[in-house]
Amino acid sequence: MSTQKSVLRSLAGETLPVPPIWIMRQAGRYLPEYKATRAKAGDFLSLCYNPNLAAEVTIQPICRYGFDAAILFADILLLPQALGADLSFVTGEGPRLSTITTADQLAALKPAHGVSDHLSPIYETIKILSKALPDETTLIGFAGAPWTVATYMIAGQGTPDQGPAHALKAENRIVFDGLIELITAGTIVYLSAQIDAGAEVIKLFDSWAGSLQGADFQRYSIEPMQHITAALKAAYPHVPIIAFPRGAGEKYVELHAAIGADCIALDDGVSAEWAAKNVQTGGCVQGNLASSHMVTGGDVLVSETRQIVDAFSDGPHIFNLGHGITPDADPENVQLMIDTVRGG
Repeated sequence: MSTQKSVLRSLAGETLPVPPIWIMRQAGRYLPEYKATRAKAGDFLSLCYNPNLAAEVTIQPICRYGFDAAILFADILLLPQALGADLSFVTGEGPRLSTITTADQLAALKPAHGVSDHLSPIYETIKILSKALPDETTLIGFAGAPWTVATYMIAGQGTPDQGPAHALKAENRIVFDGLIELITAGTIVYLSAQIDAGAEVIKLFDSWAGSLQGADFQRYSIEPMQHITAALKAAYPHVPIIAFPRGAGEKYVELHAAIGADCIALDDGVSAEWAAKNVQTGGCVQGNLASSHMVTGGDVLVSETRQIVDAFSDGPHIFNLGHGITPDADPENVQLMIDTVRGG
């Protein structure tokens, strides 16, 4: 049955007449039903760690829109918390973590093999979803890529330019490399357990890859993702992997082979026409409508959606946004996008 799922068919390299579709952050603050469930949970982290409610919000956009894939509702910063970092979310401001900038702070973190004990509620959510989702819906598990996760652990919060992480990389490469290695090892443990629980696809989000310059892009974005991918493929050769090094620009070329991923997700900083000629030749691509169209809608949304579908029509493609949907998106615009993809 699973081989007939459209997302899995695209990830296997098949060119479909209508691309499957899901969108990043599809379960979230733009949906009124999500807001109601989050209020029931009390706060964001309580929602993430409540398997029944996390499964509920994961399924909500499937019920509303009929997306071809559901992505586990969780957060990339649950892994740092499992490694021993303090984590909280400040309303309207985002995450706050205890910082890791010294050898002593790094040494105080927990070993990678122990993360699963803390993250067991996440695996329970996946088990619930495996039984509850429609037969045609693919279940995607995920984690943040090591560079992106490290930027939050070093700064203690999100930053516009990832400056603290770049500074630590320049000033104390031993601590920086040690943190990357720990996150990489913990991510392998985390994602392996997601697959064991029922995740059919894995996605790696390197949201801040674009801020790495020169050789650092290869060393700290691509190589850790390749290491994670190789470890997962060795243990679970049947599970496809999507890699998203956002902001890679021209460096998207040949990343299927460099990472070992079945699909490369594209941001909207590159055109679909360019990506079809330079990236899709390596395998399935995912993307890449600008998320701003979910706010503005209208004829431009329709024309841009059709342009992307047409550009990628000669190869395997999963339609998605170039980044996560934003809280100010209009749910009706999401429906318009889906109708355009599926109905021309």
